[in-house]
Amino acid sequence: MLKLSLQEAMKIGFIGGGRLAFALANGFISAGLAKPDEITASVHPADKASAEAFKSLGATAIFENKSVVERSEVVIVSVKPDVVGPVLREIKDHQACKNKLFISVAMGVSITSIEKALPPEARVIRVMPNTPALVTQGAAAFSRGTRATAEDAKLTTELFKAVGTCDEVPEYQMDAVTALSGSGPAYVYMLIESLADGGVRCGLPRDLALRLATQTTLGSASMLKNGGHPAEMKDNVTSPGGSTAEGTYHLEQNGFRSAVIGAVMAASNRCKVVNETLNK
Repeated sequence: MLKLSLQEAMKIGFIGGGRLAFALANGFISAGLAKPDEITASVHPADKASAEAFKSLGATAIFENKSVVERSEVVIVSVKPDVVGPVLREIKDHQACKNKLFISVAMGVSITSIEKALPPEARVIRVMPNTPALVTQGAAAFSRGTRATAEDAKLTTELFKAVGTCDEVPEYQMDAVTALSGSGPAYVYMLIESLADGGVRCGLPRDLALRLATQTTLGSASMLKNGGHPAEMKDNVTSPGGSTAEGTYHLEQNGFRSAVIGAVMAASNRCKVVNETLNK
């Protein structure tokens, strides 16, 4: 089995060269986990923008998936979920697939489905990243396949920590991860937009309201990341009989927390439906 070192740059390939793949490649290079000239991505011949983006990093962009596998020690599958099966079946019989580590970032495609589409010797890890990886603030979770090793798990953690945080979870929790951190940025954007709308309604200029809402969200998250419980931090901002107390009371009256919890649950349930379709 090929031994991959966390201390040395490695050859990494991307099957699919979209925005997420580019963000990951950029993060890996910045963290010293890969050299630009040892990164290869396959892109659609018509997707000239993605090809140029990878070339701007000093990486290689090609139009053929099998060559990515040949040139790489780690292969990251970053195509759309419904394309994963056909792409893997295309490369399955290639000798270079054996004993490689395949990391899939395709939403909803199970480890079992990926392993069935690859040679028995291939090792598989399934990762659910999110879009803030584009600014190295991502939140990723991963699950190991049946043949993935402890070394593979350490490597995956190291790779995805280059663009944010990374935690290991059992695969049955992947729907919840997708609903929370995968879909979560959309909920946060809606919160920021709503805060800004509230500021505008109270008389603030739109650009100032949005700037204040964005920075307030960023600062609050940073404080929470440094330690503490959200309920405690909320109480620290809430003076008896004050404006914050009045505002939080209004949110409670209108089911704010219930709505957010319900959104995560609805997204998780939808993931289950999509997964069943993808993994038939």
